[in-house]
Amino acid sequence: MTVTLADIQASLLSRDLLGYAAFRHGSSDAVILHSGGPASHLARWSLIAAPPRLRVTVRQPSRDEMPAAQQHSPLNGELYLNESNSILRGEVEEWKHGCWYHKVTLLAKNLTDLMSKLQPLSGTDEFSNPVMDEMPKRPFWSGALAYDLVQWTQPLRLQHPPEEGALLAVLWYVERGVIQETSNGNWSVFGTDEWTKQATLAMTEPSVAQPIKHPNKYEEHTDHTKETHMKNIERVREGIIQGQVYQVNIGNHWSGNIDHPYEIFTRLCVDNPAPYSAYIEAQDIGFALVCSSPESLLQCNQKTLRTSPIKGTCTQGMTETEAAEHRQNMLGDEKERAEHRMLVDLMRNDISAVSEVGSVSVDRFDVESYANVQHLVSHITGVFQEGKDGIQALNALFPGGSITGCPRTMVCAVIDELEQRPRSFWTGSLGWVDVHTGEGSWNILIRTLEAHRSGSVWTGSIGAGGGITIASNAEREVAEATWKGAALRVASGWMQQETLPLAKGPLGIHPIEHRTSTKMSTSSGNILSLAERQKQGSDCGVLFIDNLDSFSYNIANVVAESGYHVTMVQGRTQEADRLADPVALFDFLDALQPSHLILGPGPGTPSDAPLTMACAHHAIAGQLKIPVLGICLGHQALALADGMEVLPSPQGPVHGVPCQIEHNGRGLYNGMENPLSLTRYNSLVAMNPSINKTMEITATECHSGLIMGLAHPTFPIHGFQYHPESVGSSSGEALIHQFLKIPSDG
Repeated sequence: MTVTLADIQASLLSRDLLGYAAFRHGSSDAVILHSGGPASHLARWSLIAAPPRLRVTVRQPSRDEMPAAQQHSPLNGELYLNESNSILRGEVEEWKHGCWYHKVTLLAKNLTDLMSKLQPLSGTDEFSNPVMDEMPKRPFWSGALAYDLVQWTQPLRLQHPPEEGALLAVLWYVERGVIQETSNGNWSVFGTDEWTKQATLAMTEPSVAQPIKHPNKYEEHTDHTKETHMKNIERVREGIIQGQVYQVNIGNHWSGNIDHPYEIFTRLCVDNPAPYSAYIEAQDIGFALVCSSPESLLQCNQKTLRTSPIKGTCTQGMTETEAAEHRQNMLGDEKERAEHRMLVDLMRNDISAVSEVGSVSVDRFDVESYANVQHLVSHITGVFQEGKDGIQALNALFPGGSITGCPRTMVCAVIDELEQRPRSFWTGSLGWVDVHTGEGSWNILIRTLEAHRSGSVWTGSIGAGGGITIASNAEREVAEATWKGAALRVASGWMQQETLPLAKGPLGIHPIEHRTSTKMSTSSGNILSLAERQKQGSDCGVLFIDNLDSFSYNIANVVAESGYHVTMVQGRTQEADRLADPVALFDFLDALQPSHLILGPGPGTPSDAPLTMACAHHAIAGQLKIPVLGICLGHQALALADGMEVLPSPQGPVHGVPCQIEHNGRGLYNGMENPLSLTRYNSLVAMNPSINKTMEITATECHSGLIMGLAHPTFPIHGFQYHPESVGSSSGEALIHQFLKIPSDG
């Protein structure tokens, strides 16, 4: 007889090893990580933790300590950056005498700092009994992080922050438990105390779990009507046209009374299995999460890391033939592929912040099939830089790009503007981490119910949404959010399956493309922030002005792979605005002595980036003695400084789409194929050259004639409207290499 995870849970409960009756062993809190399928590299093991004896909670600071941002509209270009975050307070509690007691308060600057400060509370001795390779080798922390921790991972202050004291994170220390291998159903107990002994005995004669109950019927409520959701989608599209964002993931929320959340979890394990499912409950707080997520944010060991972003959705089919037809239609859909390409570029960027130069690669591209939906999934890997680990990677990747959008900082502000409420744990992450090594695994909390108890009554909230691009259709996007939330709403008793008849098909993974693994350069430069470079005292190399784009590290990596050091300067800060002053700028450049200058891409217009505009003006005037390359917004800044106009594209925005670019064959294009396939991410374009312009047009888009490249006839100044670093640009890296070959006169 196959022993299920529910059977293991029942066995432990029946012998007072879990739940209220297990108070001698630890608390009644629950931590369950469940790999429900499809059976693959995604779903290796499941865990039921023993009653925990140590936990840490993080809550929203007071308004005095962390006031809400003043009202503004990021979609209209009003972005107020927060350069000094409040302190994260982690309250550590210890289980003693049948209840939780305060142990210590941890004060941290960010997620990395918080988890590092958990190290003295965490053992270093490895488990003596064997566990799977993918499992932690010593006691670890497991729990959930709310999306609203974005206040510490992005330089933002929210207009609609959580209420004071709202739960932002809860993690339990796991030192004992039962794991089960997905492939064969084998189980093993880990730990060294009396609970471990009793659990081993209990598992020799496992109980059979009770049949799954049908949900009681409850009434649901929604935050936004269909009309409001559609209006928000159209507002995003308007923001894309104005160049403020490329893509924004927005959602809707449903809420209502529910059965006990564990009952909902058992239903989902059967009706909607997923590889990154979980159930956690803090009993005394009256808080639980029921998760049926298919998406991995981060998996890492001490050497490598991987993210597996999902973007692109279609329904299942009534038959396998119909399901296959839906997959092919999704793969052939330009919107779906462009949106996915954009996400891959974004996540390559985020991984690159902690990975060795040249080590980041897209290893595979699949369609994953779940009970009611199918998704496009890429797997992106990297090798950790020296001194970096999974804890720093989590801080760099959180919250995930698939559930925010691009460029990251701007879209997080837009989400706050449109949804007008904290997301709480929806689109946050749940997983585990060894705080000594950084090894761990974190999902993205989609297909998730957040539950709260008042007295004996549980209420739940479900969020679902999708990425909005210029090609989005509001009706279809609202329908897609409805699909994604359907399984949880049915399991919660809010709607009947018949209300939304969705095809149900077999779980599976359909490989589309496998690629070679990482390519490590033997002569790479490094990428450092300005502060890190000054501390190190090494040569500046190439100076890169980062304008809050989500692809900046991809560009920097191409440069560093060529053997150049890269110094990153934030271009949208108060300090950057100060540097826009001519005297300050030239003192700055004289001190750094860069070999080349790259004016990076970013949201909005060049006027939103004073430092980039100042550099562009001085370059055109011949006052910079170094080669200058402007990419996207940087290109537009050069055009504007030369007397051209920067306007919304007459053909509309293009994001994540490879386009045919015709060039003049000179300068950086010498020896290149003609035309080139290069990926665009832009809503605005340089147009209407003045009579007195000096910059020459070097490249145009074949079908529209839009300006895609500029070059100065005398000075080493070049502009690319397209993104040469994109995974969809066939010869983009070669163009950057050509630029780097230009010698500096500085």
